[in-house]
Amino acid sequence: MALNGGTRFEYTHAISFKIDCADQAEVDRLWDRLSSNGGSVERCGWLKDRYGVSWQIVRPRSCNIWGGPDHAGAQRAMQAMMQMIKLDIAGLKKAYEG
Repeated sequence: MALNGGTRFEYTHAISFKIDCADQAEVDRLWDRLSSNGGSVERCGWLKDRYGVSWQIVRPRSCNIWGGPDHAGAQRAMQAMMQMIKLDIAGLKKAYEG
């Protein structure tokens, strides 16, 4: 159910959507479409569409690097992600592998 909040209603990150993508091509396609026509991009795979709704565009389980056996690799990948705007799956894997 959605309600019309009036013309002065502003969205926050408290209302957001997460999309798990199959691959980098899907990340790129959705990122480009949702952030176009007045949208804005943020760090760590977050963006706002032209209506101000927040989205996080990610790969499912981020290529299995967050819960993998290499805790140091997961920390490297997290540090790499914190520097990214749109998530780069190859870059995350490279950081994880060291």
